Amino acid sequence: MNSGMPILVVEDNDEDFGMLQHAFRNADIPNPVHRCADGEETLEFLSRLGRYPEGEQSLRPGLVLLDLNLPGMDGRQVLEHIKTDAFLKSIPVIVFSTSDNPKDVQSCYQLGSSAYLLKPVDLDRFERMVRLLREFWLEFVVPPLAPNRERRWR
Repeated sequence: MNSGMPILVVEDNDEDFGMLQHAFRNADIPNPVHRCADGEETLEFLSRLGRYPEGEQSLRPGLVLLDLNLPGMDGRQVLEHIKTDAFLKSIPVIVFSTSDNPKDVQSCYQLGSSAYLLKPVDLDRFERMVRLLREFWLEFVVPPLAPNRERRWR
């Protein structure tokens, strides 16, 4: 299991983030989880700028769960930034949204999303989805090494 691999959750809704944390605990996900609440904060975190200078939390995330509808810079813009940055583009990004609009789904895949998941409203389905996410992304997927590892991350 990739238990040391940090997970970055980009979620502005406290209730949704709390539900995700609860589901992570129930799915026995030991990975460190970092939260950013908007697009600008996410780019600061990933670039190690502003309130996130290099330090003890400088491990590069191995997985990003990205809400689509964020205040300010939205999830599509964040996704586009990640997938056009040579250092970040190999990080798997899973869009995690309430939108089932085919245009949203299509644009996210075109921008390089690794998956597009609809947020379940039912707690049992939510927890099942997180267990499946754990099994696939944290147990079976071999994550890529970061290019030029000394650039910004340990």
